[in-house]
Amino acid sequence: MKRGAFGCIAFLMILASTPYGAAAEWPTRTVRIVVPFAAGSTPDIVARLLADDLKDTVQQPLIIENKPGASGNTGTDAVAKAAPDGLTLGVSIGGPLAINTLLFAKLPYDPRKDLTLITTLVTQPSVVAVNANLGVDNARDLVELIRRNPGKYAFGSIGTGSLSHLAMAAIALRSGTALVHVPFSSSPQAMTALLRNDVQMVCLPAIAVLPQTGSGAVKILAVSTAERSALLPGIPTLKEAGIDVEADAWNGLIAPAGISDATVARIGGLVAAALMSRASRDMLTAQFMEPIPASPSAFRARIDADIARWKPVIEAAKINLD
Repeated sequence: MKRGAFGCIAFLMILASTPYGAAAEWPTRTVRIVVPFAAGSTPDIVARLLADDLKDTVQQPLIIENKPGASGNTGTDAVAKAAPDGLTLGVSIGGPLAINTLLFAKLPYDPRKDLTLITTLVTQPSVVAVNANLGVDNARDLVELIRRNPGKYAFGSIGTGSLSHLAMAAIALRSGTALVHVPFSSSPQAMTALLRNDVQMVCLPAIAVLPQTGSGAVKILAVSTAERSALLPGIPTLKEAGIDVEADAWNGLIAPAGISDATVARIGGLVAAALMSRASRDMLTAQFMEPIPASPSAFRARIDADIARWKPVIEAAKINLD
């Protein structure tokens, strides 16, 4: 968190030195924040937290509009096709902004040309968990077990092409073995399958898994972040177990292409300050989320890294959504 906090402070200092001009008046009327997923999803939670935090600062309403569909493409496309006046924003994730370019032959928008990146918002650690009856106590043991039994064990995900799918596909790929994929429509459904031993393992957001560990029916083996999460410091990373897999679930704030640089700086500064406030950080921690506001260029680098990370996994596993 210290390194993240330093980066956020540096980002705020840069924004504070940016001349806003007319953008200092943003917003002049109601702002629409489009969420390309259903109410209750992580992007929805983050969007509502931001709207609640910013409304008094900007003295204008911020309305959340949920537009789920097509793995997040529908709502993200709505942002891409909106007027570039700063009054339509979007809270999206790695799927519609990066991974879906590899899963769909054609998207209704071009994430690189039709959208403006404003700032990353939060990251949420995912964990690899197994049914306790599997008889493994760490990620190394899990890899050895699935290597000895290719195709015998199943994992649950929250949908084909989701981060929970790709993370487990990457573990199988790096381990030189095969797993059976069973997709579900939500984390609770995947967790129910794990508890019933319908699937033997999952990689899901920590908040979906941790409440189920008290009974002893589920074991958490590793966290999928590059480094140990400050929210889960006692859980080792996959890389610590020698498994070169990293799955970072993040959210970011976007706008239509053509929005002015001054407006981007104005919005980015306000959002970064809101995310780093004590009240927001406390609320995010309760949801196992960490604030990661960053510059548009750092946002772009994160998207490019995701594309490079998941392209070989998607190609090897022959995953597509067309």
